[in-house]
Amino acid sequence: MSSNTHARRRPGRRAAVAAGLLLAVGLGASAQVTAQAVSAPAAVRASAVARSVTGYNGDVVTQVADFYGAYVDAEDAAAGPDSALAKALRAHYLTPAYAKRLAAWERTNGTDGVLRAQNVPVDWTVTQGARAGEVAVTHAFGGGETPTVTTRLVVVLEPASGGVTDIRTLSAR
Repeated sequence: MSSNTHARRRPGRRAAVAAGLLLAVGLGASAQVTAQAVSAPAAVRASAVARSVTGYNGDVVTQVADFYGAYVDAEDAAAGPDSALAKALRAHYLTPAYAKRLAAWERTNGTDGVLRAQNVPVDWTVTQGARAGEVAVTHAFGGGETPTVTTRLVVVLEPASGGVTDIRTLSAR
């Protein structure tokens, strides 16, 4: 995922946008804009241009975006949370030492340590952090098109392996 792309992984929304694009082929661009305005997220409605996500191997922003995108999908699966997938993602992306620290943090705080929340964000953005090996993750929580709570995290990666060695809250409002 690129650093300026909002990631939303909701099958219903993807289908609605796809239906809008199909409608545009038959009826023209004005029908596409109308269809997107009704069913697409606010970030997509701002532009009638098709969205794309770019990433590349070895990029810490891409790695963290892939992790959070897959993790949110696992936690918010249509059939219910996929705990096995979430556990496998943690094993793949987190260093073993940090996984132990995170599990202890979760027991103490009673919440998901990767998301730093008890629920799943409706929107997230991943950007380059202030220092090398740091990536900023912003989660938006709440219902509808207007998220009500935003949490900003700093994800720190180990230079040699690229594994996550820390996730901390930057600020919340």
